[in-house]
Amino acid sequence: MFSILDTLTMGAGIAAGLLLYHLYAVSIGYPSAAREARAGYVLLAEKSAAEAQAAEMERLRNAAAWANEEHRKRLAAAEAAEQAARDTLEIEIQSYELQLSEKNRSCAVTAADRQWLLRH
Repeated sequence: MFSILDTLTMGAGIAAGLLLYHLYAVSIGYPSAAREARAGYVLLAEKSAAEAQAAEMERLRNAAAWANEEHRKRLAAAEAAEQAARDTLEIEIQSYELQLSEKNRSCAVTAADRQWLLRH
């Protein structure tokens, strides 16, 4: 049937064919390995995108909480300053009225005048 030379030639041909296929597959990349790598990359990219989105949402939430706290502090400070200004004005009015009463003079400030002073 086949001689030893034919067997060696066929073996060499098969080996050369496998070697050529291997070189071709290495040069363009194994399709199955490429698919697996892309599938893993897609999962990794989706995971990292989800983590980045969660981190950004947490950063925005923390920034909003910080801004809300700062606004609350500034509002409290503004209200305290407004109350202090009202108290100071009230004390000044009472002081002026006391000075006038010590000099036996009356203050012609009506309640409407007083409200106007308090608003301005």
